[in-house]
Amino acid sequence: MPNPQLEAARELRPFIDRHATRSEGRTIAEPVVRALDDAGLYGVMTPRDVGGSELSIAELLDVYEEVSRADGSTGWCLMASAGVTAYFGAYSPDSFTSQLFADGVPLAAGQFAPNGLGTPTDGGYRLTGNYSFGSGIAHAAWVGAGLFTVVPEGEDGNPQLLFCVTPAKNVKRQGNWDVLGLQATASEDYAIEDVFIPEEATFDFFAPTRHRGGPLYDLGVLALTAIGHAGFALGVARRALDELASVAKTKHRMGAATALVDSEAFLLELGRLESRYRSVRAWVYEAALAAERAAVEARDAAVEINVLRQATVYATHEASEVVRGAYLAAGSTALRRGPIERCFRDIHAGTQHFFASNAGTLDFGRDVLTNAGESALDND
Repeated sequence: MPNPQLEAARELRPFIDRHATRSEGRTIAEPVVRALDDAGLYGVMTPRDVGGSELSIAELLDVYEEVSRADGSTGWCLMASAGVTAYFGAYSPDSFTSQLFADGVPLAAGQFAPNGLGTPTDGGYRLTGNYSFGSGIAHAAWVGAGLFTVVPEGEDGNPQLLFCVTPAKNVKRQGNWDVLGLQATASEDYAIEDVFIPEEATFDFFAPTRHRGGPLYDLGVLALTAIGHAGFALGVARRALDELASVAKTKHRMGAATALVDSEAFLLELGRLESRYRSVRAWVYEAALAAERAAVEARDAAVEINVLRQATVYATHEASEVVRGAYLAAGSTALRRGPIERCFRDIHAGTQHFFASNAGTLDFGRDVLTNAGESALDND
């Protein structure tokens, strides 16, 4: 079936690219934000019942990859905003979604690490916390945050890990995004000080209740977020390889006997880099489709989710190696400001994220060992 959102992303590729260089060190250009919004791309993962597209996993990966291919910062902010609105579109009661989606799918940002404390009060919580990496916060109307609930003194029970969202006016931006890569994401730190969060604007991070949307949302936040990070990594690597192939058609490196296009050593390196990209892309899609299938069949998808998380970790680090290879093969062309140089910085910034960390690899390794048979021949 055709994917209108993917076609829209492809049509916007030159437009996004033209603005990308000008946005370095600042934020994504406002015309780009408006164009993505007009094309409905911020709602690709949001349930249809609240105005989103509710794409399948493969379609989501395609869109995230395509936008990130045009510009890593733009793709990163897109997947951050699309994730937040998808979670609250699926896991919030009607009483809150009628407010959040009153004017269509909003732009959002936020970090779900539980860096705040929510003190119970009538109808909700008083939240105070300090957060990092508010990707896209410069354009966001709503900002998300993770919190641990405070258990009142003298009461039994354990703190809950909740994810909440609040209007951007309740957030104090720190303006401190001075980094190597993903510069235009403006992923600033932000503070929330004694802000009231209605109960209906929260959900249990590890056990959310699906109020609307299809079974894909039963996979939960970790799996759905991994999709975005995988798409980002694949898109940046794809762009670097495309740029390298373009450079090779005219590049003659100093001291080399032949132009790159006629160099067997270069062709071998290009073939190896392209193979690494295609192989890891295949695993990402295989893992994502397996997780989606488990959700549709209403099976326990814990193992499939961990495979998807590890495929995302591996894709991010393989993408960094592919981009580094493209950077080296392109010679001094890649040293100067331009797409390869930007890809190099952006993908290495992406490797520092939690979704590229050892956490996913450890869970995956445990599953491999747990599911192994008593002997090698017992394994399926």
